[in-house]
Amino acid sequence: MNRDSVTWSGYWPASPTPFHENGEIDFKRFSNLIKWYMDNGMHGIFLNGTTGEWFSQSISERMQVLEFVLAEVKNRVPVVVGVTTFTAKESIDLGKHAMKAGAAGVCASAPAYSKPLPDETVVYFEELSKGIDGPLMVYNWPHGTNIEIEGELASKLADIGNIVAIKNSTGDANQFRKTTQEVVERIRVFGNFMVPDNFKFLQEFGGDGTIGGGSIYGKPDPKFWEDYWNKNYSPALDHAVANEVLLSKLWQPGGWRGIYGAYQSQLKAIMKMIGVDAGTVRPPRLPITDQEALKKIRTILIECNISVS
Repeated sequence: MNRDSVTWSGYWPASPTPFHENGEIDFKRFSNLIKWYMDNGMHGIFLNGTTGEWFSQSISERMQVLEFVLAEVKNRVPVVVGVTTFTAKESIDLGKHAMKAGAAGVCASAPAYSKPLPDETVVYFEELSKGIDGPLMVYNWPHGTNIEIEGELASKLADIGNIVAIKNSTGDANQFRKTTQEVVERIRVFGNFMVPDNFKFLQEFGGDGTIGGGSIYGKPDPKFWEDYWNKNYSPALDHAVANEVLLSKLWQPGGWRGIYGAYQSQLKAIMKMIGVDAGTVRPPRLPITDQEALKKIRTILIECNISVS
């Protein structure tokens, strides 16, 4: 397999997993969320990544989430699901289930906590490729794994059999651009192209899409990519400029957490404000309850011309 084995491209929301206050998965809100994504023209859906709080779900819940969303999406866009765990065996089990259930592919970071060395990382992804009969996306998430997939390591992973894409969520802009140049002719690259400097890079060197937390803008997010594909660069650049301002006001540098709370907690507070209630978080995450913080978030959204309810 390689980048031509799939058609993945454009804006994909990294979907939150809605929870009730009692910790149970809130499937009613989940259904409304997926409908909102479809109504706003998303090009794909990414499940059970960092935004989806995979780390607080059981294996059976992760499978249930995928099956539910696949039934909601009804093959209208690709659905890729995160299968990150601490062992290749568990990730392979999740991956086999995902492909049997009808997912377009799976995504995995290097195992968290263990901080595998480069050769260990290569072997880990080789095992996933051999064990999962389907397209595989590499997730570079240095904040959660304590390793940076870049340079020679990224190139070696791009040559592994079933790997067709990378979701590069590095906070290092130079690394992002260098790694993209290294692998983009072999595998698809998803990353933060939706800011001015990286948009200019995208025009020169190419790239495939963005997997962004939740989608705060709605339709303007996929429209950015549609404008780019149609060489309608002026409105795409305008959105990139606006997006960079929004990111700088709401997220810590590198995007690893919100300024007013944990990444998932702040995103769910924002989603509720824009009229797309994605429920609450599940421990260890805690919801944002500070009223002054919530007021500041709302003010930022209004300043950035995002409608709030």
